[in-house]
Amino acid sequence: MTWKSLLISGVFFIFFTLSNHAVRAQIRKITGYVQDAHSEERIPFASVQFKNSTVGALTDSAGNFSFTLDKWPSDTLEVTYVGFEDFHLYIDSTIEEMEVVINLERGKRNAEVIVKSKIGKGLILWRKIVKNKPLNDRARFDNFSYELYNKLEADLNDAGNNKLIKMKILKPFREVIDQNIDSASEAKPVLPLYLTETLSDYYYQKSPRKTREVIKAVKTIGFNNQSITKMLGGMYQNINIYKNFIPVFDKDFVSPISDNGSAYYLYRVPDTQYIGGRQYFHFVFTPKHKGENVFTGDAWIADSSYAVMKMNLRVPETANLNFVEKLDLVQEFQLVNDSIWFLSKDKFVADFIFMDKKRLNFIGRKTSTYRDVAINDSSTLFELEKNKLREEVVVADSANKKTDEYWQEARHEQLTQTEKGIYQMIDTLMAMPSFKRFTDLIYFLGTGYKNVGNYEIGPWYNWFTVNAYEGARVRFDLGTNTGFNKKIYFTGYLAYGFGDKKVKGRFQTLYLLNKSPRSTLLGSYLNDIDNGQVYYDEVGSDNLFAIALRKPNVPLRYMKIEQIKLEYFKEWSSGFSVALTGQRRRFTPLNNLPLKEHFPSENGGEPLNSFEGGIKLRFAYLEKFLDGNFYRMSLGSDYPIVEVHYSKGFSGILNSSYNYHRIGGSISDYKKISPFGSIYYNLYAGKVSGTLPYTLLEIPPGNNIWYYNKYAFNMMTRYEYLADWYSGINVEHNIGNGLFRFIPLTRILKFRQFWGAKILWSGLSDANLAYNSDNNGHSFKTLGGKPYLEIGTGVDNIFKIFRLDFIWRVLPRPLPEKTFERFGIFGSFRVVF
Repeated sequence: MTWKSLLISGVFFIFFTLSNHAVRAQIRKITGYVQDAHSEERIPFASVQFKNSTVGALTDSAGNFSFTLDKWPSDTLEVTYVGFEDFHLYIDSTIEEMEVVINLERGKRNAEVIVKSKIGKGLILWRKIVKNKPLNDRARFDNFSYELYNKLEADLNDAGNNKLIKMKILKPFREVIDQNIDSASEAKPVLPLYLTETLSDYYYQKSPRKTREVIKAVKTIGFNNQSITKMLGGMYQNINIYKNFIPVFDKDFVSPISDNGSAYYLYRVPDTQYIGGRQYFHFVFTPKHKGENVFTGDAWIADSSYAVMKMNLRVPETANLNFVEKLDLVQEFQLVNDSIWFLSKDKFVADFIFMDKKRLNFIGRKTSTYRDVAINDSSTLFELEKNKLREEVVVADSANKKTDEYWQEARHEQLTQTEKGIYQMIDTLMAMPSFKRFTDLIYFLGTGYKNVGNYEIGPWYNWFTVNAYEGARVRFDLGTNTGFNKKIYFTGYLAYGFGDKKVKGRFQTLYLLNKSPRSTLLGSYLNDIDNGQVYYDEVGSDNLFAIALRKPNVPLRYMKIEQIKLEYFKEWSSGFSVALTGQRRRFTPLNNLPLKEHFPSENGGEPLNSFEGGIKLRFAYLEKFLDGNFYRMSLGSDYPIVEVHYSKGFSGILNSSYNYHRIGGSISDYKKISPFGSIYYNLYAGKVSGTLPYTLLEIPPGNNIWYYNKYAFNMMTRYEYLADWYSGINVEHNIGNGLFRFIPLTRILKFRQFWGAKILWSGLSDANLAYNSDNNGHSFKTLGGKPYLEIGTGVDNIFKIFRLDFIWRVLPRPLPEKTFERFGIFGSFRVVF
């Protein structure tokens, strides 16, 4: 090759090199995806447009977008989607390549144009979805099963500015906390607080209806409670958008595809898209009225089958729900066998504010994924044959012992770096003595109890009280914990009243024979004043609060009781239980009650001294419990709870004086009657045979203070009536916001409406009436077979914690001059969502 040829080749080489460099230098590229800022769910088919230009596109079905350009068409990228605020991203013209995540917030600052018509595309599509619900609801199958992975996480929101973190009490472990604040993946930095994972196999049969869940693996740090573990599976968290109502905490929200959805929602179909050759309708819904428990959101609906492919639900700000700033529910469905749309993913994200945004501001997230779906399979029936009940949750013995390697393989989706750090942070904190002291303090303040070695002291709120008879009263409680013995629990207290100068106390022991099904032996000795507290959530008479709210012109009546009690309790998996009891009780009237001397014994025994043996039968089908170390708390049942009890009094045992029979029973239930709230009822009746003192007869529960008592007749006073037979019914209907949603102020304040009625029929035999008439004027009333009736209504959810009851005593009608016996206003506190 000549030098001339080399020169020409060199010129061409330099030219093409420079040209190629120039071309590369002019290329601009931007890639990313669009997601919901709260739920972090990808948004498909969002419009991504360079402002004031013709360059734009829609995100794909996974929410992704990408542009490769010679130059930026404008300096602003505008992202829009129905139901979300428009998003504008400024682009620096000097940048050649960008990767971005676009977070869209729900809600439009500017109202979208809505074309109103009697029948639009949205309403037509809703009708077709409803018509095809029986063909798309997974409950239509004879049986199905799947593997379920649940992940539950709690984070402290806006951790960088949260005053809770900056408290001095947290200073010893501030360094560990600061290292785990996630400031990258959220709009505001968050502090991951807790993470738990469960993996289970779930089985369902349509007829007869049976469900079974076998929890194979559980990963938690900090507690190991089987009753809580069962609730972390899928049995109690199933949400079915094809049902007419969707549960959100203790409320039922109307589903957008409810059979009556058109009465609650406005529907639109803004566009149609194709994914994988299939057509899908974009179905958008918004509330028709303010203040109703409904959702706002959208869904993608498959053409021809009208099945839901994906649905996004957001609880609007106007919904009557407490402590929740934002809440999103997402359900995704996938094709099984190329023709059946089956649930593949659940997601729940909620922002909770319990005080204010600078303190108790949390984010809760629950993600559930479904794999290995089997429909109408004989293996499902084989597993369900193991059930003894309609619904069973079984926790495998090895569930809490799975290795990290097992979880690495078993998880449906891998943990993020932040999520992995939660386990490490909790391990680090739990190894710190200062953190142990901190959690002990929180436990002491919250529950009232403090563990000291193998013992516990408390509750602290009983250490000092005041009542009218004892004056100032001090009390000290001491008990054992599981460090002392995991089967036997000892507890007791000593109290001293500075007014009556008497020592009182109680000693009790519980032997836990079996935890599930429950079986126990209980022995107790009590020598104290009866303060009128029968249930744990009642307000008794032994505190300053009760003294301050005492009704006027009500005589103070006090009774001392000495009781020795033995009880054997046995429960079966069916929900049936039996309690066998033997007890001796000695009563000593102290103030404004007929004294012992008025009831001389005819058989040589001690007056007001009784011994009885009894049996109590109870049936609560599928009742749920939250278990503690020795005791448990009922979470109720979806079925009526039936109780029957019988006891026989024996004279001559431990100097007792009375022979008698006592029988009674009750049926109670709590039911949701959506969309009309919930209703509670309690039907009860009983009878006592024998001529007996008032201490052994039925004394209808009255209320001597202006604090509302749901178990008592609030317009009746204690010891006002006496009976040897009775029957009655208590009803309370919690409506929700009811009429308050039509008034702007009460709708904003989220007031709630309710009404209730309590009616009692009772009587007293002539013999018992004569026996209990005291010559000193201490007499009792009797209804004589006529009804006692009080009705009430009021305002609930005042400042989210307070309730006012307005109660009228209707029957028997009080005397005109006794107005305080006809009407009363009662207050109470309660915290609910």
